[in-house]
Amino acid sequence: MRKQFGWRGGNKIDLLVDGENFFPVMLEDIRSARHSLLLEFYFVSSGVITDQFVDELCSAARRGVMVKLIIDDFGSYRFASTDRQALVTAGVDIVVYNPLHLSKLTLNFSRDHRKLLVVDQQKAFIGGTGLSDVYWLSEEQGCPWHELMARIEGPAVTDLVSTYNELWHRCTGKRLSPGGMIEHKGNSELRVRTVQGLYQQDIKASFLKRVNTADDQIWLMTAYFLPSFSMRYALRKAARRGVDVRLIIAGPYTDQPWIFHASKRFYSRLLKAGVRIYEYQPRFLHAKMSVIDGWASMGSCNLDHWNLRWNLEANIEVQDPICIEKMTGLFHSDLNHCQEVTYDTWSKRPWQRRFKETLWAWISHLVLKIK
Repeated sequence: MRKQFGWRGGNKIDLLVDGENFFPVMLEDIRSARHSLLLEFYFVSSGVITDQFVDELCSAARRGVMVKLIIDDFGSYRFASTDRQALVTAGVDIVVYNPLHLSKLTLNFSRDHRKLLVVDQQKAFIGGTGLSDVYWLSEEQGCPWHELMARIEGPAVTDLVSTYNELWHRCTGKRLSPGGMIEHKGNSELRVRTVQGLYQQDIKASFLKRVNTADDQIWLMTAYFLPSFSMRYALRKAARRGVDVRLIIAGPYTDQPWIFHASKRFYSRLLKAGVRIYEYQPRFLHAKMSVIDGWASMGSCNLDHWNLRWNLEANIEVQDPICIEKMTGLFHSDLNHCQEVTYDTWSKRPWQRRFKETLWAWISHLVLKIK
C-alpha cells in the first residue's frame, strides 16, 4: 500500500558531515543497542570500515539483539562472502534485494539505493553513505567521498521503521514487531519522504512544490545532475523571478564520469536563466541536500532521472531554523571549495569537451528510453 508520512514534531536531529564524523557515532550506537538493529545499505564493500561494522553487528547478535540487514545485490557485489557468512553465523538475518538474473531483463535496473540504520527503534541514521572505505580511509584520488548523514531521535523514527518494515515484508513475507511509543527529544519538525521508482515519487513532487513557491533561495547539492525537464524548467523559472538558485555539483572527481559529461548539456539554459552552478573540486561530492527558504531535504536521492525511475530512495524533510542554519553554513563552506561555471567561460569550452558532452548525453538519452 502506498504510504505518505506527515510532519512530526518533537525530534532531535544532528547533521554529521563526512565519514570520520558519522561512522564512529553509528558504531557507538550499534554497541549500545539492546533490542534491535535495522540496517539498509546500497553500497557495501569489504574493507577497514566494513570490518568494524561486521564485528559490532556480530557482537550485538550474540548478546541477543535482533539484527536485520538489507543489502542491494548489485551495490554489494564487493561485499566478501566471508563477511556475509560471519554475520549469518552470529545470527544476523540478511536479505539481498533484487538478485541480478538475465531473465529479469530491465527489472535488474531496480535497485535499493536507501541508506538507513535504526537502533532499538528509538534513533536512526539516514543519508547517503555506504559501508565502504571510499567514505573513510581510501587514498584514491577524490577520496574520501564528501558525504552527509543525519542522526535522528524522536517520533519521526517511527516512520523510518515503517519504511524499513514495508520492504522487509515485501522481501520476506514477514513483518517485524513495531516498537513502542517514542518520546519527544527536541524541537525539530521532520517528515519522511520516499521514492519507489515510477510508482511513488514523493521526494520529487515535494521538491518541485517548494521550488515553484520559493521566494528567497534554492540551494541544491547533488552527486549526479541529470534532472527531469519539469525540474529544469522549475529551476529556470525560479531564477528568472529573482530567487537565488545555486547548484553544487560533483566536479572532476566522480565514480560515474559519463554522468559528469552528460549532465553538461543542461548547463547552457540554466546559466542563461540566472542559475549559478558550482563544481566541487577537492574530492568526490556524494552528498545530497537541498535548502529552500525555511525548508530542507537530505537523504539518498540525487533527484536524477535514474534514481527517480528505478530506485528505492529515502529522504527526510526538515523545518527547523537551527538545523537549516547548519545546512546553509555547510553549503557556504563547500562553495569555498568549488569552481563556479559562468556562461562566458562555458560558451568558450574546447570542442573536445563539447564532443564528450554530446556523446554521453546521447547515450544517456537512449538508456532512459529503456522500458
